[in-house]
Amino acid sequence: MKTYTYPSVLAIAGFDGSGGAGIQADIKTISALGCYATTVLTALPVQNTQGVRNIYPISVEAVGEQIEAIMDDIMPAAIKIGMVHTPELVATIAKTLEKYPKIPIVFDPVMVATSGHRLIEEATIAALSKQLLPIATIITPNMDEAALLANMEVKTLEDMRIAGEYILGMGCNSVLMKGGHQETDRITSLFFDLNEGCFPFESTKIRTNNTHGSGCSLSSAIATYLAQGETLINAVAFGQSYVHDAIDHGKNVRTGKGNGPLNHFFNPKKMIKYEMDRTDLEKNR
Repeated sequence: MKTYTYPSVLAIAGFDGSGGAGIQADIKTISALGCYATTVLTALPVQNTQGVRNIYPISVEAVGEQIEAIMDDIMPAAIKIGMVHTPELVATIAKTLEKYPKIPIVFDPVMVATSGHRLIEEATIAALSKQLLPIATIITPNMDEAALLANMEVKTLEDMRIAGEYILGMGCNSVLMKGGHQETDRITSLFFDLNEGCFPFESTKIRTNNTHGSGCSLSSAIATYLAQGETLINAVAFGQSYVHDAIDHGKNVRTGKGNGPLNHFFNPKKMIKYEMDRTDLEKNR
């Protein structure tokens, strides 16, 4: 009898009890796109669609042990990193993942929530710049997060270009500068790559408050497409298309009193199965 396996994606991120962002959004996105989701919890924010009320920490030892437990058992084909809000967490995650240099990493530098609440400590920015940015395949800051990373105001498309080049120069391999905060009928995101230069992605602006967790979902979608074997540029394109459609299909749905979530399951895919060969089976014994 043939044996199969699912391509898996590991999400290292914070919690969202309202179900729209964080690890919950990661699980929904990875599952909707046909892959198997595993998770590591980095923090316990108390939040809903209206905002973040508090953040309770998870010990760095627990985070490190969670990562090792997954890597020892269900080796991911790609990794997404989300909320990392202390320098100690940055160091632990970076040190643990350095052992697995062949696995693509999508880092979403979660610093500011959709509601406008700041989620990161000041000292963490310097730590992640030195330790996480260099090991990431791509980072996906929005305009507010890019402003913090580049230490400049990011309001216009030209600001995005300047900030993107600056962040790329900080040691990144690739940067997707998200333009979702632009107040224009069409929004432009910019993809920066050391080899490809700067490539724009344009889409129609969807007028809705239901964008809670859109950044988490995008980074997870990119990681999921990378896990399926797509090139980075294709993963970025497909990921943005998925999130745009998920926002569009959830734009008129009322969930909560604040910024509502996306419709992650507007067109769910069946779980992908790859046939395992003898070598794969030996590795999994």
